[in-house]
Formats: sequence, C-alpha cells, structure tokens
Amino acid sequence: MITVEELISQKHIPGNFFAPDVYVQGDTELGLIENREGSRLIAMPETLLRALYTGLEHEVGPSADLVLQQCGRWWGKNFYRRFASEVSDYYGKSLAEMEMVEFLQSLKECWKTYGWGLIDFDFSHNQQGFLVIKIQHSAFAKARSEGNRPSCFVEAGLLSAFFSQLTGRDLDCLQTTCESMQADCNRFILGLPERVQVAKPWLEESQDHDTILSRLCNSTAIES
Repeated sequence: MITVEELISQKHIPGNFFAPDVYVQGDTELGLIENREGSRLIAMPETLLRALYTGLEHEVGPSADLVLQQCGRWWGKNFYRRFASEVSDYYGKSLAEMEMVEFLQSLKECWKTYGWGLIDFDFSHNQQGFLVIKIQHSAFAKARSEGNRPSCFVEAGLLSAFFSQLTGRDLDCLQTTCESMQADCNRFILGLPERVQVAKPWLEESQDHDTILSRLCNSTAIES
C-alpha cells in the first residue's frame, strides 16, 4: 500500500488528461482553441457538418459513403498518433504498457471531450474475434438526415483505422444500428475484414444487430 509520504514526494499524480476544463483552452473571442499541449483544435458546428454531408452527396452521389469512410480512416490514423503521444507522455508509459482499464478510460474521456459522444466497448465476443463498440449522442449521426440504413461512415472509418494501428492488424468496422434510424445508440462490429464483410448483405436485408452478430460468431465458430 502506498504511504502518505510517498504521495507527498511524488511530483505528479496523473489524473484525467482529457478533463475538458484543462484539455480545451484558448481565446473564444478570437475564435482560437487548442489543447493543453498547444495543438490547434477546430470546432465544427452541426450546421457545417450537415452542409458537408449535403455537398458531398451532391458532388459524388452514392460514392459519398465510401468517401466519408476513407476520410474517417485518414482521420483515425492521425487521431491514433496524437492520442498515443499525448497519453504516453502524460502517464510516462506506452499504450502497450498501460492496463486495459486505464487505456479504455482514457479513450472514453478523450472521445467525450472532443464532443463525439459517449463511447463504450463490449468484449464479450472477443473469443470469436469481434469487438462491439457502442456510441451514444453522436454528433455525426445527428447531422445526417433520417434514412433506412446506418450512416456513421466517418466513425466506422476512424474506429477501423485506430484499432488497426493499435493492434498492428488490418481491421474493418461495420455499423449495425444508428441513432439517425431512431436506435438507442450506434453499434459497430470490429473484426478482420474477411469476417466482417460477409455481414454486409445481411445489413442490406435489414437484419438487426443481435441477429447479425450471432450469425457472424456462428460462422466464425464453424470456420474454426
């Protein structure tokens, strides 16, 4: 057990690096915001997000979804590098050396502080090779008009790139529920591309999340 003397002697006791009141800084009158390390941040209002989506759909039509996902992948690679650098510097150890709980809590706090909503993780299907990610109050889903299929392609690309960088393996991400479709949250299934891609036809058939996940896990068990 750590003693009071040891606590007092410590020069720095790590807390929540992404606490909004200390992570986001700047001069709002000048329209300048940055993080606690001095890197510039940009605020994207919902009106701008809606305009970007509408403009992209007008310019490239059905290819807009693929463009958004590719943008998310590029964003995810850069986000991973920044997240890994900031967290490693603050806690004095690499992501690989962090406890899983410590890593996930940092990612959750970072996600929330950036205004991307609330993110959570379900590892109950990891033995079958899948990670289920849940996001609530997504700004990206809110900015999309209601439709008949999931539409958070930016987040899907971001998550696939982030966890690909983290694990060193090429991963893909499929969204199965969406707040733009009145779902309680946005659900994503992360796994190897050849395993995740087989579920796309099931999604187009409007199968629900539980059915898709069950079929994926069963098909993986049969393949094994």
